[in-house]
Amino acid sequence: MNSSRRQFLARTAAGAAVLAGGSFAVGSPAAAISRSRRGTRITALTDVTVIDVAGGRRDKHQTVLISGDRIIGVGRLPVPRGATELRLSGKFVIPGLADMHVHSLGDEHVSPPLYLANGLTTVREMAAPDPVLYDWRDRIEAGSLLGPRMVVASQIIDGDPTLWDPNLLHVLVVNDEAGARAAVRQVKGEGADFVKVYSRLSPTAYRAILDEARRVGLTVHGHAPDQVSIKQVSAAGQRSIEHIHSLALSVSTREAEVRRMQQAIAVRTGDYNGWFRQMHPIEWIAANTYSPARAADVFGTLRRNRTRVTPTLTMHHALDLPDFSGPDPATLKYLSEDSIGTFEYVMDTLYKANRGAEEIAHQRQMWEYRQRFVRELFEHDVPVLAGTDTGTPYSVPGFALHDELELLVAAGASTRQALAAATIEPARFLGMNTGTVEPRKLADLVVLDADPLQDIRNTRRIHSVITRGRVISPAAQQKMLADVEAAVKQPPSAAAIAAGGCCGTNRPA
Repeated sequence: MNSSRRQFLARTAAGAAVLAGGSFAVGSPAAAISRSRRGTRITALTDVTVIDVAGGRRDKHQTVLISGDRIIGVGRLPVPRGATELRLSGKFVIPGLADMHVHSLGDEHVSPPLYLANGLTTVREMAAPDPVLYDWRDRIEAGSLLGPRMVVASQIIDGDPTLWDPNLLHVLVVNDEAGARAAVRQVKGEGADFVKVYSRLSPTAYRAILDEARRVGLTVHGHAPDQVSIKQVSAAGQRSIEHIHSLALSVSTREAEVRRMQQAIAVRTGDYNGWFRQMHPIEWIAANTYSPARAADVFGTLRRNRTRVTPTLTMHHALDLPDFSGPDPATLKYLSEDSIGTFEYVMDTLYKANRGAEEIAHQRQMWEYRQRFVRELFEHDVPVLAGTDTGTPYSVPGFALHDELELLVAAGASTRQALAAATIEPARFLGMNTGTVEPRKLADLVVLDADPLQDIRNTRRIHSVITRGRVISPAAQQKMLADVEAAVKQPPSAAAIAAGGCCGTNRPA
C-alpha cells in the first residue's frame, strides 16, 4: 500500500481547525476561524437536530460549521461572518452512511452517483475482479471523480477447486502455502486495500494468507473458510466475517457433525450452485440445534477480538425467499437491461429451479432463523457492520443499504444499533475519521427530513448529502439520479462492471 493509501485509511484530524460551542466547548469561535485554512469558505448548517448515534441522543437547534473537508464546530453557535448559511430548521443531521459489502454495477456513471445520492459516503468493495475499481477509488480520492470513499478488496483468493467459473470471474486459486503467499504479494502490488478470502481455502493456505498479509501490511476480510472454525478465524486475526452461513454452524450442539458434513461437500470448479444447494441441509440441522451456550462462547470470542460480522440480510432474504424477491418498481429504472437480465437468469436457474415443497418450507424457516441469529449478535454486543452484498439479484447500489437497515431493525436491532452499524462501526473498522458529527471529523454527513431514531425508514428521506465538505443539494441529488437513469439506457462502456456479487450471481455470456 502506498503512502497516500495509508493516509486515506488511517487519517487523523491533526492540524484541523477547531471551533467549539455548546456541549463541545473547547475554545472560542474567533480562534477556531482564524485557524481554518486561509481562503477556505465556511458552510453553516443552522437550526438542525444532530443525531448522536453512539448515545442515541437528539441535540436540537444546533449549528454545524464546515471548513474545507472538516467539521470545525457543532453546538449553539453564531454563524461566522462570510459563511454560507444553509437554514435547515426541522432537519436531522447524521454521519454519512457506509455500505460495508458491495459489488458495484455498471460504469462510473452508475454506482458512484447512486451511492452518494442515497447518503452513502463510504463503501467497502468486496472484490476487485477489474482494475477499474482501483481507478475509481484513486480518482475519487484525488477529486477528479465524484463518489464515496472507496476501500477496495483484492481479487478473491479461493481454494482449489474454487466456487467460481474462471470464464466468468478471475479468481486467484491457491492450494498450498507458497501459492497463498504469492497471491497475497500479487494483490498487494495490484493496489488492494485488503485481502479477500473465500470459502474453499484449505487451512494451510488460509494460515499462510493471514501470515503473509501481516508481513506486507494488509488486513484480511471475507468468508470463513469451510475447513476453519469461526473461533479459529477470529483468533487468526481475520477482521470481518461476511454472511451468516458459516457462523450458524459454529453455534450448533452438533457442530462437529455439521462441520464434517460441510468439509465433505464435493464441488467442481465454478459450481457455486452445487455448494449452495449442499449447504442447505447442513444449515437446516445447525439451525434446529442452536445452542445458547455455544453462541455465548463463540460470540464472546468475536466480541473480545473485535471480529466484525457483516450479516448481509439483503442477500440472505433474496436467496432464502426467491419466490418473494423481485425488483422494486421505484428503483428498477436505475438498473440496466443487462443487469436485470442477469438477475432474472440467476434467480430462475440457480435459486428457484428444482426445489421441492420441503426445501421451500425449510428456506422460509431459515430466513426466520437468520433474523433471530442477527438479534443474538446484537444482544451479545458482537460488532456488526451494515452491508448489502449489492450485486445480489435486484439490489440497487445505494438504495440497498436502506433495505439492509430496515431488515436489521426487523430482526431485532434498535434504530440506534442499525445506524451505528452503518456509521460508527465502519469508521472504527476502517480507521477513518468519520462516523460521528463532531469537531475535527471529516465532513461526511447526511441531512434528513425526519428522525431516523424514531423510524429507520427515515434514512431514505434525504434532503442533502455532504461529502468531503461538498454539499449535494436536493436539486443536485435529483440531477444525479436522472443522469444514472439515462446512463443505464446506454450501451455498456468498456469500463463497465457486470452484475454479479460474491454469491453466485453471474451468468454465462
